[in-house]
Amino acid sequence: MIERESMAYDVVIVGAGPAGLAAGIRLKQLADAAGRELSVCILEKGSEVGAHILSGAVIDPRAMDELLPEWRELGSPLTVPVTENHHWVLTEKSKYGMPHLMMPPFMSNKGTYTASLGNVCRWLAGQAEALGVEIFPGFAAAEVLFHENGAVKGVATGDMGVARDGTHKPDYQPGMELHGKYTFFAEGARGHLTKELKRIFSLDTESEPQTYGIGLKELWDIDPAKHVPGRVIHTQGWPLTDAWGGGFLYHQENNQVALGFVVALDYRNPHLAPFEEFQRWKQHPEIRAILEGGRRVSYGARAINEGGWQSVPRLAFEGGALIGCSAGFVNVPRIKGSHTAMKSGMLAAEAAFEAIVADREGDALQAYEDNLRSSWIADELKMVRNVEPMVAKFGGMFGTILAGADMWMRYLKIGLPFTMKHRPDNEGMWRKDIARKIVYPKPDGVISFDRLSSVFLSNTNHEEDQPVHLTLKDPSIPITVNLKEYDAPEQRYCPAGVYEIVGHEEGNPRLQINAQNCVHCKTCDIKDPMQNINWVVPEGGGGPNYPNM
Repeated sequence: MIERESMAYDVVIVGAGPAGLAAGIRLKQLADAAGRELSVCILEKGSEVGAHILSGAVIDPRAMDELLPEWRELGSPLTVPVTENHHWVLTEKSKYGMPHLMMPPFMSNKGTYTASLGNVCRWLAGQAEALGVEIFPGFAAAEVLFHENGAVKGVATGDMGVARDGTHKPDYQPGMELHGKYTFFAEGARGHLTKELKRIFSLDTESEPQTYGIGLKELWDIDPAKHVPGRVIHTQGWPLTDAWGGGFLYHQENNQVALGFVVALDYRNPHLAPFEEFQRWKQHPEIRAILEGGRRVSYGARAINEGGWQSVPRLAFEGGALIGCSAGFVNVPRIKGSHTAMKSGMLAAEAAFEAIVADREGDALQAYEDNLRSSWIADELKMVRNVEPMVAKFGGMFGTILAGADMWMRYLKIGLPFTMKHRPDNEGMWRKDIARKIVYPKPDGVISFDRLSSVFLSNTNHEEDQPVHLTLKDPSIPITVNLKEYDAPEQRYCPAGVYEIVGHEEGNPRLQINAQNCVHCKTCDIKDPMQNINWVVPEGGGGPNYPNM
């Protein structure tokens, strides 16, 4: 055994997304203001900061105003203010506009910006490094380390140069241990270390199960005559009948639009394919008219937290804390989470700095927990806490009406005296023989496309000779349960064509895992009916390489 080297920091942060970067910046700001030395490092599994970041995105700058008030003068990518808001209810051939006057004022996009969240993170990383934060892209945190008393000690990066059969290749390098007085986990939705920490510290015993949607996104260069910078369009309705969700189309800079489709992962029909629903949505006459004459330039997918306030787990534990989408601060009806993620990182940073100044380490940052639960994050999420479960329970149209009434009542401080509950997304799937079959149209190669050509545009790559990072707890379940009962839904819910049933013709079906295609969306880890698939990090730097998603 080769002994792993270790490095010690005051704070170790896992994930260079909005939450992790905001935490690093705030820690250094506090240290500089106090005239203290403080060592902070951020690990990022992507090949560069932003490589694995995917979001719509319409960004509320509230947290940015608090963190870097001068961001407008510092060359921030937030340069396209939202100028128009449209909400369309789609039927197969037409649309109906929903007046924004029907929505509470906090649903307005006034003062927001549309931009690439990946590029915002790249810019934030520059601000963090200028303050002295050490950022290590291409190094995936693979393991949580613990002190003898059970407190989190830090994390270890994954070994490099391990062959698929587990043997060491000539370029083998053991992972490195990074020890911190406190470790922040900012892995994004359904982080694999966060999942373990929830189990070990029983963090979610008093919260509702987290629920998720799968968000699929494309970037298109469109005809300049059709481009209106700052125009924001959201849709609901067609083509979804067996699930709830909706589409978005944002006019960003340089004659480019970001468009995508979100499908809630609590759907029951095993024949549903979120990717195919997205491709079908683009063929709606109103959407197609915008895209015709344009060119698709990028594709990606990522799971989104949708559980809301009632699904936020306990955040602070001995030696560590959950921040950002690791905890789940997405405001579902506003379709925004970067501002709440950043604020959570800032609050955790403030609590950790206070503890370190007081010569504490390895304890639970209760101040972070308390301050967050009395912050504007809590105010914002409590206001909308019944929206997702109402739509999930009562359907897209009637549920939307009820959710709107609930939001208005809370805004007017009337409030309903209850908080609705959730069920895990993997439960309740119908058997294949009682579910409606769905026949999807073939892609035309102009507006709609197949999955493999889409994955190509995500620049996804993994070292081929490495252990498969999509692990099965029981290798027999994909055939004896999933195929038999549900017609192998992993073939359809994966947006990258990772899972295939092969060997049908020979009478010996088996699951083939094309891990090379994986875009790290985490849908399989969430939606598998038996929770048999466990997503773990591949070798550092593997996965998608999104240029400006």
